Amino acid sequence: MLLCLSASHRNASFDVLERLSIGAPAATRALVDEELFVSGAVVLATCNRFEAYLDFDEPLTGGEAVALESVVEALAEASDLDAGILRASVSVHRGNDVASHLFAVTSGLESIVVGEEEISGQVGRALDTARAGGTTSRALERLFQKATHTSRGVRGRTALGGAHRSLVRLALQLADSRVADWSTTRVLVVGTGRYAGKTVGAVRALGATDIRVFSPSGRAGAFAASHGLLVEESFPDAASRADVVITCTTEAVVHADALTPGRRLLVIDLGLPRNVDPDVAGVAGVELLDLETIKLHAPLEQFDAHDHARTLVGDAAAEFAADITAAPAITVLRAEAHAVLEAEIARARSRGAGEETEAALRHLAGVILHGPSVRIRELAAEGRIDEVHAALEVLHGITVVPAAPEAEDAAGIA
Repeated sequence: MLLCLSASHRNASFDVLERLSIGAPAATRALVDEELFVSGAVVLATCNRFEAYLDFDEPLTGGEAVALESVVEALAEASDLDAGILRASVSVHRGNDVASHLFAVTSGLESIVVGEEEISGQVGRALDTARAGGTTSRALERLFQKATHTSRGVRGRTALGGAHRSLVRLALQLADSRVADWSTTRVLVVGTGRYAGKTVGAVRALGATDIRVFSPSGRAGAFAASHGLLVEESFPDAASRADVVITCTTEAVVHADALTPGRRLLVIDLGLPRNVDPDVAGVAGVELLDLETIKLHAPLEQFDAHDHARTLVGDAAAEFAADITAAPAITVLRAEAHAVLEAEIARARSRGAGEETEAALRHLAGVILHGPSVRIRELAAEGRIDEVHAALEVLHGITVVPAAPEAEDAAGIA
């Protein structure tokens, strides 16, 4: 059974999101290693959301509520959060709603900037991290691969695909009115990751030419060389000469004492955990744009494109659910057909048939199975899987063990 615990800019404070992004990933991995009822986990942590996708074994000892509470307590403890606060900040998606939610997230429909481009890559990297850590499962693999496929369809078939939306661009749009001329503005980028690379590209697109990079971890050299930037060795010195500072790293926090009071400076914090102490906003001459501020200025959705995208996501989620429902019937039908196929191939070989005959028999079996497999999926989508099971029993003497029923879709832990 798949469940998703979701905290985002919609239902949680950035303080809660920050704490979860620091402590919860390791705790989620530990659940797979230590808890008997969690067989897989994928964690998605971005600048405006934390989500844990969990594959629970069934039947759950003590029931779903007990298992879910155990997970919440583990995540709260690891994140130094009160369990009650976390419970109030997390939505729970169950059953078929897990696919619908992840597909919408991956397509950028749940982001601060609707249709943002970065999220699909972040979802893919979350699955890669789970694979590397050995925490994914077959069900989660299918779910995340379908999510990536769905997001490509949304971008290819709706107006959201060509809008070049991103949190970086929104932040720079807000900053644009505060910058007289980007071509004469000195920009300092703090960080050397993927987001920093996107930030450099977006700033250059505005006309900035004097772009420098500072890395707390000492990786600025390679990043600067690949992006044609100058390297700064000391943050206070670099900030004292910069006009705009953009932070996008997980390795540093900028404090007020690192900045020069009385000098005009725009600081844009794109990090989560936050890279800039809120006290920075109190330094004379310094203006701070952080995620809280950026969220308040997020543009209204383009309704036609958004509605079309939601329809595509809903169709994909229904198709995913139908595939799961249809899988047991298709599996037993193919198993019976392949048993007959192998017997016929063995008989043909005993009569001197070669590889060409075997290949022809395998091709024929695939052609014969294709039509029934498609029809089974169609009937499952129509809610008629019981008819499929009855037909297989009558025609083939096959008894199908149905897929485990999913819990009712719901949100909230209560």
